[in-house]
Amino acid sequence: MSRLGHILILAGVVQALPSLSQAAKLRTVDVAAKPGQPWDGMPTRTLEDLPALDVDANLDTYGGLRTRRVKATGFFRTEKIGDRWWLVDPNGGLFIHKGVSSVRTIPTPGARAALEGRFGTETAWASATLAMLRDCGFNGLGAWSDTGLLSKVSPPLAYTRLWNFMSSYGRKRGGTYQQPGHTGYPKDCLFVFDPEFESFCYEHARQLSADRGDPWLLGHFSDNELPFRREALKNYLDLRESDVGRHAALDWLHARHGPNASAKDITPQDEADFQAVVVDRYFRIVSKAIRKHDPNHLFLGSRFYGSDLRTPAVFRAAGPYVDVVSVNYYRAWTPDPNRFAMWERESGRPILITEWYAKGADSGMANTSGAGWLVKTQRDRGLFYQNFTLALLQSRACVGWHWFKYADNDPEDKTVDPSNRDSNKGIVNNRYEPWKDLLDLMKPVNERAYALVEFFDRQKGQAP
Repeated sequence: MSRLGHILILAGVVQALPSLSQAAKLRTVDVAAKPGQPWDGMPTRTLEDLPALDVDANLDTYGGLRTRRVKATGFFRTEKIGDRWWLVDPNGGLFIHKGVSSVRTIPTPGARAALEGRFGTETAWASATLAMLRDCGFNGLGAWSDTGLLSKVSPPLAYTRLWNFMSSYGRKRGGTYQQPGHTGYPKDCLFVFDPEFESFCYEHARQLSADRGDPWLLGHFSDNELPFRREALKNYLDLRESDVGRHAALDWLHARHGPNASAKDITPQDEADFQAVVVDRYFRIVSKAIRKHDPNHLFLGSRFYGSDLRTPAVFRAAGPYVDVVSVNYYRAWTPDPNRFAMWERESGRPILITEWYAKGADSGMANTSGAGWLVKTQRDRGLFYQNFTLALLQSRACVGWHWFKYADNDPEDKTVDPSNRDSNKGIVNNRYEPWKDLLDLMKPVNERAYALVEFFDRQKGQAP
């Protein structure tokens, strides 16, 4: 997207700054998509562009508002109050989930030595890490965190679990492979039509019952970055002759266009409708299994990404089954309010941003892997955090975010997927040293999240 395009998006979300000319006067941060690509100055809004706000006070154990209470159920839930969505914590406090994903130790020899030298034991690491997160205003843990270890710290942080229903079934079935950041499937075709998939999900979900009574569990992700492709109908028809997915797609096409119909007869409407069939079938099966074994916690979906984010049919089909729509949101310096409006309108659900980050060129890392932006310094990473989260808080659909991730990639770790090899993604480096300039800019937004919501909602009320 051009710099003007980002200015227009930013102007759309900066209700506190009424004109495009004022938005264009904001500071810029030099940004590139990858090392070696040209830098582009992106307009960047920060707390300095807003009136001074007090730090949030009178928060409950979970980090929710004591001063704004609704019905308490003993578990996290969602509620829409007026035109704004909220998470509600187990005590009934209105709650925004400010989290970090992949909060876990690093398995390489160098990192293990650093952990022992800095903390002594993994138990001490867990206590120190949660203390650091709390001090920086975070109140939650995203996917891939070591919840078994971290939940032993008292009090813990509200956490999430990712269960990999489809990818686990795929490993058992055969045919999957590793792609950068997620599992690959034959011709991007999920195994939703396999007759064994439903029974697998029911059995796989039994493990969820172990935590069904834990009030600190926010909810469950079913999978990560599944390929809900617009071209699904053609892709399924292109599978091998014996594949049950191909038979299901052919039967669907014949029911719509007659027994002689083939791929050449597919219309754009067919593409959209069959894509919705795949999404609906996946979420119907998985949500039924999850709710059977854990009816208490939120179903957070499968972490949409890429082309899904432009496709209303995907959100419309998932909405009846999820409590929250989760989005891994890349290639946006400033979140697009029109995207959020579409996601909420089509799904009827609130939005949780579950991956986003920027990498610093001053980190000494190669920064060639991963989808996040490249910026010049750790301070610039913090300015990006402020710009991005201010827009999330201004959106009335967003109920939180998870920065990706806790620690930088460790090039010594050869077991990770290709998207996590050599990049500065963490709030600490791969030897557990905090990136202070980044955290110094994360903290003041995190500590004022509720005050910022009140400010933005008040600004809306004053708009002509």
